[in-house]
Amino acid sequence: MKYECNACGYVYDEEAGIPEEGIAPGTKFEDLPDDWTCPVCGMGKEEFSKVD
Repeated sequence: MKYECNACGYVYDEEAGIPEEGIAPGTKFEDLPDDWTCPVCGMGKEEFSKVD
């Protein structure tokens, strides 16, 4: 699954994760910490939408 930030367009890809931020490949979006924010613009998880 992929999730896109509604504010800036950054896409979080569960398959890739964000290893440079300590988020392992395969980490599901819902398993990200509640206080996780977009690495580009700083918006919270609630600002992301699932994309195909």
